[in-house]
Order: sequence, then C-alpha cells, then structure tokens
Amino acid sequence: METDVAESQLLAVSDILRLARTTTKEKEEILLEPFNYIFRAPGTDKLMSTKLPNALNYWLKIPQDKFNAIKEIGQEVQVSGLVFDDIQDNSNLRYGMPAAHNVYGIAMAVNAALYTIPIGMEKVIELNHPEAVRIYAEQWIQLCRGQGIEIYWRENYTCPSEAEYKVMVMQKTGGLYFLILRLMQLFSDYKKDITNLVGILGLYLQIRDDYCSLYLDELARDKGYCEDLSEGKFNFLIVHAIQTTAGGIQVMNILKQRTNDIELKRHCINLLKKCGSYAYTGTVLEELDKQARDEIARLGGNPVLIKVLDDLLSWKYQSGSQQKSEENTF
Repeated sequence: METDVAESQLLAVSDILRLARTTTKEKEEILLEPFNYIFRAPGTDKLMSTKLPNALNYWLKIPQDKFNAIKEIGQEVQVSGLVFDDIQDNSNLRYGMPAAHNVYGIAMAVNAALYTIPIGMEKVIELNHPEAVRIYAEQWIQLCRGQGIEIYWRENYTCPSEAEYKVMVMQKTGGLYFLILRLMQLFSDYKKDITNLVGILGLYLQIRDDYCSLYLDELARDKGYCEDLSEGKFNFLIVHAIQTTAGGIQVMNILKQRTNDIELKRHCINLLKKCGSYAYTGTVLEELDKQARDEIARLGGNPVLIKVLDDLLSWKYQSGSQQKSEENTF
C-alpha cells in the first residue's frame, strides 16, 4: 500500500512539473496583456525601434528572417522600457491613453515588462549566433544603468552636468539603438563603422524628446502638459538652466515640487525661455542633426535615414509656429 501511494505521489509531481514547463495561448495573453496594451497602441509605429532597423538595413542588408527577428526584439525592448518608465516616473498617460500600470495595476505591468526580457532572450538565442546573447545582456545592462542614474538624480534632487546627462542618454537611449545595430552587424558583410552615427541619433532623439516635452503639443497630447516637471525629471533644458544661469534656482525649486499646477508650469516654461535654455537646446539639436547628416554622407548616403531625420525636424517647424502664435496672442 505504501509503495502504491508513493508511486501515485511521484506521478502527480511529474505531471505538475510537466505542466509547469508548458503554457497556453490564453495564459500568455493574460500575462502579456499590459505589455500588449502599449505594444498595439496607435503611435508605436513611430518608435525608433521600428524605423531604425529599416534605415540601417539600407547599408547592412542582412537576411530577411534575421532582420524580422531583430526588429521584433528591438520593439519589445523599447515597449517594455516604456512600461517600466511610466511606473518609475508615475506617469498617467502614454500615447494619449492611460498608462499600462493605471489600467492593469503596477504588479501586473511590472511582471509583463519583466517577462518580455527572457522572451527576448529566447528570440536572441534563436538567431543562432555565438555573440548574440552577450550583446543582448550588455545592452540591457547599459539601459538599466542609464535609467537607474536618471532616477537617482530625480529622487535625490541632484542636477547632473551636461556631460553627465549625455553619458546617461548614451546608456539609456543608446542602449536600445546599439542593441539593434550590434545584432544586425552580426549578419552583415558591411564593414564601415556606423557606431558614431547611432550615438549621435541617440543623443538627438532624447534631447529632442526633452525639448518637445516642454514646448510642443505633440507630447502634451501623449503624456500630459510639461510632464517632466510633474515627474521632477532633470531633462536637458532644465540641466542647462540650473547649471548655467541664475534663474536655475527658481527652476530647481519648482522641479522639487513635482507640480501639476498649470500656471506654475507656465511660469517655469517662461523661466526656461529667459534662461536661454530653449535657444541653447535648439542650437544643440541643429548641430546634432548636422552631425548625423554629415555621417550619413561620409558613409555613402542613406535616403531612408535622411527621411527619418527630415521627419524629426518637426520640432523646429512646430516650435517656430508655436512661438509665432504666442507672439500674436499678447
């Protein structure tokens, strides 16, 4: 009798182990729903993880199956990062919709974003290249380092220097772009060095995002009016104002409050204008755009990437239009 019971218990455990190592489509949909909520949202087609592989492949020309897999890996890394970012910044909106953690709860949103990391690792392994897993790990580490130091600055009211800020961007934003580039290069015969160009793009995209978040309507619709002020984030304009001008003292005091007050935010925007932070950032963006175009020319041209850069110039035209509208208002 004791032997029969033991065999029955052993069989039951083996069945449980077997079931634990498998899943169903329905379970996967439940686990990934907070991630897919953002992944399928209108606007994700504009992400650089979608555009950059297409542009790079003008030069790299990797096999289609590898291209499709790497593009999907990049998209999943970026979207999981957005889910994490919204939680860490306590953001209410993403793409004009409630953030994933506000819909599904923080616990489910965190688990879904975390789950995509080993899922991505499986896809990287399927690329069947001995260097792919190391690259995936290295770039995730870089991304987390950049994200972590930015959170540290915010939580400890520590304003970085411009150089420190740019290093953080190269880790956080560049971490994704270099992941895509380095994985694609594993399957390409193209030998020219694109690293500097991708670094320029990382800086340009993040600083542009900072500029737009405190100026243009395009991000106000997606994330809320001047959301960086509500989050207490040291973005590029704020770093410039605090580190280089007397008006930065007021900016720092407002930032510490993490305010949602519209009038106080408007006052801060006016301070940033008086501090010259908008003008300075515009000059930096123009220089980065020029550097990127010069690199593209040096590499022999790339009409796909030039189109991406042309589209990104919306910050310049919209800010000019908005400035004119503000001047006509007063």
